[in-house]
Formats: sequence, structure tokens, C-alpha cells
Amino acid sequence: MPEIDSIDSIDRRLLALLQEDGRRTYSDMAGIVGLSVAAVKRRVDRLQEVGVITGFTAQVDHAKLGWGVEAFTELRYAGTTRVADIVATASTVPEVQSIFTIAGDPDALVRVRVRDVAHLQEVIDTLRTAGTVTGTKTLLVLGAWNRGAS
Repeated sequence: MPEIDSIDSIDRRLLALLQEDGRRTYSDMAGIVGLSVAAVKRRVDRLQEVGVITGFTAQVDHAKLGWGVEAFTELRYAGTTRVADIVATASTVPEVQSIFTIAGDPDALVRVRVRDVAHLQEVIDTLRTAGTVTGTKTLLVLGAWNRGAS
């Protein structure tokens, strides 16, 4: 993968604009940052080529799809468990959206999305019996805010 020489203030502004709206047009961004459409396209292409921009996604209202409950579960594993095994075990559970392996206690933090609290209990039971999990602690999300997300 090519390396990026530098990221300047215009690149950072373009990144912020794309994080606000990944479908924003080159023309719109060009007007905001004061460059030509072609120059903006070249910059965005370069940011993709070097791996700074890794993709574009749609933001979904999961509650409207019937998956309105989100939680974070701390996972503690036996001391001999490898990090790769933690990821491999938790990633087999379809409701797990993200896995963060972390230093300290706990060993991992997983973000889960479920239909309701009964479904959450099923998922937690599945995680507790997977691999070498020695303990869990679950935090129910009441609300969320994300930088750059609408």
C-alpha cells in the first residue's frame, strides 16, 4: 500500500465533510474547501488509495428494523487465552457488532445489538459459555452520540 506524504488542513476538512455525509458530492466539497472538483476528487482518491478512507457506509436505524436494544458486555477470559481466540469466539455470535480487545481488566468489550432484553439474556448466556470466558458484565445503552454521525 502506498504511503501518504502528509495530510494537510484541506484533507482533514474533506475527511470531516465525508464523515458528516459519505454521499456528499465532489462539487459540494469543492465549494466548501475552495478547490476545483477535479482537485477534490484527486485528494479523495489519494486518501482512499493510501488507506486513510477505508470505505463508505449507510447509517441504519436499527430500532426500525426491530433491533433497538444495544449493550456493551465486558468479557473476562482465563489467563491463558490468546487475543486471537477472544476475537474468534465472540465473532461467532451474530448479535455481536464489534469486539474491542483491551489491556487490563476486562479482556474484551463487545457491542451487541438485540431485539429486546430477553434476547440480550440469550446472547449473554451464549457469550458466557463460549470459549474460556470466566466472567461478564453488561451495560445497557440508554442513548448514544457519535462524532461525525448525523
